[in-house]
Amino acid sequence: MPEVRLTDDIVLGDAHPLLVVAGPCVIESARLCLDVAARMKETCASLSLPYVFKASFDKANRTSISSFRGVGLEDGLKVLGRVKERLGVPVLTDIHGPEQAAPVAAVVDVLQIPAFLCRQTDLLLAAGRTGLPVNIKKGQFVAPEDMARAAEKVRSTGNNRVILCERGTSFGYHDLVVDMRSIVRMKALGCPVLFDATHSAQQPAALGTQSGGDRDMVPPLAAAAVAAGADGIFIETHPEPDEALSDSATTLPLDSLAALLGRLKAIAALSGKRP
Repeated sequence: MPEVRLTDDIVLGDAHPLLVVAGPCVIESARLCLDVAARMKETCASLSLPYVFKASFDKANRTSISSFRGVGLEDGLKVLGRVKERLGVPVLTDIHGPEQAAPVAAVVDVLQIPAFLCRQTDLLLAAGRTGLPVNIKKGQFVAPEDMARAAEKVRSTGNNRVILCERGTSFGYHDLVVDMRSIVRMKALGCPVLFDATHSAQQPAALGTQSGGDRDMVPPLAAAAVAAGADGIFIETHPEPDEALSDSATTLPLDSLAALLGRLKAIAALSGKRP
């Protein structure tokens, strides 16, 4: 059974509790990140579920040049560092270029490779060389079996802490569909698998200058993924989703997470994961 140790206290895999990776899509402010992380930490603790905070310091693949990208590397790492230090929760964030790997790894606990960049060899090698766990999102254009090559690039550095993440497959021009067989097939590659429930409900660039989506589809997709064997759930959340500066259409209300995660924990137990 594939598993990856994220921290001293958190291991991702079949024999371990369902992991929750959650936070706002992008760092809007330190206050927002600290608020979301604190409330998610409390929610997950009440359910005895391990928690990792996520937020991006830069969204380099926004639909429009005028879209908010984030606060940037320097300020973003300060915010992520404050979340980690003040609240004692592990932190995950994206990197977009090889030069970002080392400075980001000095602050966070898990590096993430965006879906559009899952074939970028230099980026994967740089992430692997940090020694941190590397969560590689499956590109919308990539078959699950082909993610073996992405994992192989990270492992070639001697780093075997590789996680794969399902986030939907392009279905025409402005929609995604999730093939739950991808979770089974990627786990067969020897990697634990996360399911990105919110991005999987996206409709890329459907609104012209931004992506659309249907957040009502997030809970059923998440439930199906956990039933199919996902080792963890990746969810973007915000106190006021419609006001979020990125991915507002699929971001879940922060106050809805307790009920959803309780349901997912129950499904995970029925699927054989450790309670």
